[in-house]
Amino acid sequence: MTFGKSWKDNLVLKPYWLIQNLRKKFLSIEIIKSKIEWDNFLKEVENYDFYHTYDYNSLSKSDNETPILLKYKENDVLIGIPLLLRNIPNTQYKDATCVYGYSGPISKNIPDGFDNSQFKEVLFKYLNKNNIITVFSRLNPFIKNQHLILNNIGLLTNKGQVVNINIQLDLEKQEAEINKRLKTYINTSRRSCSARMASTKKDIQEFMNIYHENMDRVSAKKLYYFNKDYFHEISNTKAFKSEILLAIDNESGTIIAGCQFITTNGIVQYHLSGTKNKYIHLNGTKLLIDEMRILATQRENKYFNLGGGLGGRDDDSLFHFKSLFSKDFKKFDLWKLIVNQKVYDELVTKKGIIEKSDYFPLYRLLDDLNVKFEKH
Repeated sequence: MTFGKSWKDNLVLKPYWLIQNLRKKFLSIEIIKSKIEWDNFLKEVENYDFYHTYDYNSLSKSDNETPILLKYKENDVLIGIPLLLRNIPNTQYKDATCVYGYSGPISKNIPDGFDNSQFKEVLFKYLNKNNIITVFSRLNPFIKNQHLILNNIGLLTNKGQVVNINIQLDLEKQEAEINKRLKTYINTSRRSCSARMASTKKDIQEFMNIYHENMDRVSAKKLYYFNKDYFHEISNTKAFKSEILLAIDNESGTIIAGCQFITTNGIVQYHLSGTKNKYIHLNGTKLLIDEMRILATQRENKYFNLGGGLGGRDDDSLFHFKSLFSKDFKKFDLWKLIVNQKVYDELVTKKGIIEKSDYFPLYRLLDDLNVKFEKH
């Protein structure tokens, strides 16, 4: 791109370039949408999780969402933020959110005490030029420098904690941290059940059925019901390692439970799981988590994240269950950015929302609450 009399007009183009001659810094920001460019970017950064990949973002998007990777370069500093771009209905505006899971910025060559003022300036110019009113993302407790990059850019709030099993300890020390009663359940389950990896389309279909049965039992929201294509595509991608462990009742040979674990760059994520109603008493999920704990340790992975409670809480029964495996809790934060406060307030007012809520963005509160339970 050349810069002539109309260089200001070029700011709205993608890729969009800025040059600060006085500071002798090369600054650029561009939007990546293609898998090839996205994958190439991931090869450059120091670390990322599967939530940052093109494949997962593409697989997770809704019909009205466009996966984008916002790429920023400042000399040798590299920052990328994966987002899902959405139109705000009946307006000229857009907003951006993240996939289900833990994403946030990934980076390379971020120095201690990184000055993010240039990044903030360029980011706001891009967002304003493209009518993007808000940005929301859940951060990843296992990716470095996220808070440093986002410092003083919007609001960083603590949502709660997630449970990490410290698989960098030896197996004996890990087992010493497991709740005694849970250990009894696991040992009992190991005597009545066996575990194996899903290896066929039939296995994946069976896991999907069990997962949906589990969602029915807990009256889950629509967003937690993933369709058939989701299960098969996430299992077959080469962008990360997806594994489904199945628990088999030794007496009947029935698959009674399944857990999906996804490993990327030494980070193991406990993604989805389910147990057949008839076999809950056999504690198959507990067994499978413990089996993956052992396997991940043997593979010399770094982290094993069980996640938090429902909606990110750390004070409910789900979090309590996970905390029986480990007390190595990691803080889980949210990033909320209002780019244009005036338009944001107008959108909230237009929706007739007057109640105080932590929901973000607030103008989408009623729409999201009104999403009806619906199976795929």
